[in-house]
Amino acid sequence: MSEEVLPTESPRKYRPLRILFWVLAAGFGGMIVLNVLFPDLDLSTGDRIAVIRVEGVILDSQETIGELRKFSENPYVKAIVLRIDSPGGGVVPSQEIHDAVKRIRAKGNKAVIASLGSVAASGGYYIAVATDRIVANPGTLTGSIGVIMETANVEGLLQKIGVEGVVIKSGKYKDVGSPLRKMTGEERALLQNVMDDVHTQFIEAVAEGRAIEFKDAQALADGRIFTGRQAKNVQLVDEIGDLEDAIQLAADVVGIEGEPRVVEPRRRFSIRELLDSKLTAVFPKLDVHPGVRLKYLMAF
Repeated sequence: MSEEVLPTESPRKYRPLRILFWVLAAGFGGMIVLNVLFPDLDLSTGDRIAVIRVEGVILDSQETIGELRKFSENPYVKAIVLRIDSPGGGVVPSQEIHDAVKRIRAKGNKAVIASLGSVAASGGYYIAVATDRIVANPGTLTGSIGVIMETANVEGLLQKIGVEGVVIKSGKYKDVGSPLRKMTGEERALLQNVMDDVHTQFIEAVAEGRAIEFKDAQALADGRIFTGRQAKNVQLVDEIGDLEDAIQLAADVVGIEGEPRVVEPRRRFSIRELLDSKLTAVFPKLDVHPGVRLKYLMAF
């Protein structure tokens, strides 16, 4: 008795589905690779507003300057909104971002609007005065136009634990601000002179950016803070509003009709930054910097 042979379905029937699967998988994989290797790649068109965020203590300027440069060279980005939520930071990085904003404005093809968040003080405000218009929430803390320099004297502590600090120097003021000894009156006067010059630079930037007299800016530059509403009354900001208001203002300035399209920089994935954030949560970093540092920073 012969066995009945059942017909088998041809594998060709499933070949188109396999091809489709591999095409989709390859396309998805290609998108992942492009996103990793070229995170800033943007193939879309149409006018848009770019939002760049300056958040936290300002310690470095290069990332923000890079974002400003990228959007300033994009012909589809018609305006940039700087969202500032920072108490300030180092003098030099604050000045570098400030100057980068001025260079963009000098080209004449981009409007730059500042949107102040919860805090936009000292170095944060220094950056804001370089923009075309400043928009602040009524409760924003801003101002703090001033400079601060901090050092510590641990001489007494070292004596208690039996440690003697030894300094070998080649110049009279080479160890000015040393934490190993008390500062002399002459050294304090020298540092105060440096502070006054950096403070004057801040006042000049405010006077120029806000189009007010130097003496009027100087009267507000004693380190005091203002709310957004108070700052508007003394001409330190232009408008009261939130981020959406700032974006709409930017669109109006450059003539974009309707609801503007908004783009932000894509953040590159960094294993180092991920590890740093995890370790910082467990082992907070100690902000120990011997010597003298100048800061445009709101002190709490």
